[in-house]
Amino acid sequence: MKKSILCLGLLFCSLYGCDENGVNQNIGNTEQIPVEVVEVIDGDTIKVKYNGNTEKVRYLLIDTPETNYDPLKKQPFGEEATQRNKELLSSGDVTIEFDVGNRIDDYGRLLAYIYVDGESIQEKLLEEGLARVAYIFPPNTKYLNNFEEASEIAKEKTTGIWERKNYVTDRGFNASVITSNTTEQEIETFRKCNIKGNINRQGKKIYHIPSGKYYIETNPEEWFCTEQEAIKAGFKKSGE
Repeated sequence: MKKSILCLGLLFCSLYGCDENGVNQNIGNTEQIPVEVVEVIDGDTIKVKYNGNTEKVRYLLIDTPETNYDPLKKQPFGEEATQRNKELLSSGDVTIEFDVGNRIDDYGRLLAYIYVDGESIQEKLLEEGLARVAYIFPPNTKYLNNFEEASEIAKEKTTGIWERKNYVTDRGFNASVITSNTTEQEIETFRKCNIKGNINRQGKKIYHIPSGKYYIETNPEEWFCTEQEAIKAGFKKSGE
């Protein structure tokens, strides 16, 4: 009997996904959960206190331009999206809501809808032209229609990211666009501090040097000027 129950449990996890403790990460309560905002990383990513832990949260179904700590890859309206996100989050009580699909992405971030006093932050950023609808992975599509309608409002007004023709693409934002106010000092700093630090889903801290195999495709969460600096921060070199 115990063997049958174990087999059923393994089958359930293979179909719906479980964490390392066997806890299902897909199906669950989708009500709004109060959280405390610890840090605003950018326009679509924050850190919150959730279940007694500090967790990174990626906003479901939207994408905002990058700030990315890289002056050569700063994208227009990235700073504006980040600032607006901060303003909205500081204006009331913050709650998050999960969808019925995966709650965690490949980088170990929670995937959620974000609210302030019951108002959707995602919709607000879309309406104001500071985000695009993106990363649509069923069944996490509960508010997709609402978000697409909000995005259309900004498109029709050609506001924010929609001001520049062809700036918004199906794959993101035009990476060749560099902000005109990038200073020589910022560029020089980046040239010196170009080691990428990444934290994977298992929580392992890995750093990538420019000549590394996975350097280009890696999305950095921290930048370092030297390998010694990365090692001191607890990161290990990719491939080791």
